[in-house]
Amino acid sequence: MPMLDMPAEQLFAYKGSNPKPADFERFWRDGLKEVAALDPQTRTVKKDINVKNYVFNDLFFRSVKNSTIYAKYTAPLVSDKKLPVVLLFHGYGGCSREFFSTLSYASQGFIVLAMDCRGQAGLSEDYNPVRGTTQSGLIVRGLDDPDPANLYFRNVFLDTVQLVKIAKRLPNADADRIYAFGGSQGGALTVACAALNGSDVKKAACMHPFLSDYKRIWEMDLAVDAYGDVTDYIRKFAPLPALQDKVWEKLGYIDIQHLAPRISADVLWATGLMDNICPPSSQFAAYNKITSRKDIVLYTNHRHEGLPGIEDRILEFLNG
Repeated sequence: MPMLDMPAEQLFAYKGSNPKPADFERFWRDGLKEVAALDPQTRTVKKDINVKNYVFNDLFFRSVKNSTIYAKYTAPLVSDKKLPVVLLFHGYGGCSREFFSTLSYASQGFIVLAMDCRGQAGLSEDYNPVRGTTQSGLIVRGLDDPDPANLYFRNVFLDTVQLVKIAKRLPNADADRIYAFGGSQGGALTVACAALNGSDVKKAACMHPFLSDYKRIWEMDLAVDAYGDVTDYIRKFAPLPALQDKVWEKLGYIDIQHLAPRISADVLWATGLMDNICPPSSQFAAYNKITSRKDIVLYTNHRHEGLPGIEDRILEFLNG
């Protein structure tokens, strides 16, 4: 078997190297209180798409830091039964899939909410001012701010909490069947969504998740591409070990491995063992901390790319 990272038996025992801040639990309790106090002010705008038997809407809602978040809403045109809801999360720097692509789930009887991440390529807006550099990416946005609540991904994670609140109140939504799915950044948001929403999310499917075990990725000299702003930041602003320790601790607030123990959902995970963007050990740092029912599908020769057959398996998992 080709190998980029640890042997498989070591991966299943790996616990991660990025530190967890001492006040991590308080930090996220405060974030959840912030969401709970917000009126989402949800509004929808009907989309005129000539497809029979489905409803398409643009959905906007208010989230933390006074930001407006957008999601595509697709649902079967029914009025007499409750339907499961699947939340779809996209990759880094992108936006939600087109309405046409949401039909693969809607055709199976799901209500679909496909969220745009704030300040990326979609319609969601990020109004939060922060101190310091953003370099060339969003991982370090807010890293120089004295308040870790201004970390960019803290607020994206909380957007998923607001999204679940909205999903539970949708017409025809079955509040006991809220599911989440995404790959890469979307995989990270799936983990965060399941963790921060507790029992409100019943199933979570993620592929090769991003935003886990930052220090490990840097130590492997793979903090490039999607993680490149971490390396740039360290070179320019934290060149000495004592400064780097502070970086890892602060990034610990938005490290999904530390959120993973909170998950109660059933989890289906997929990863390629040759992934050189989100290396397997960084993913296993989170996977190994999940205590709920879980399963992982390993692709021995695949990198950070489409994984053959996995979306069919995920659809079966969510539909089961």
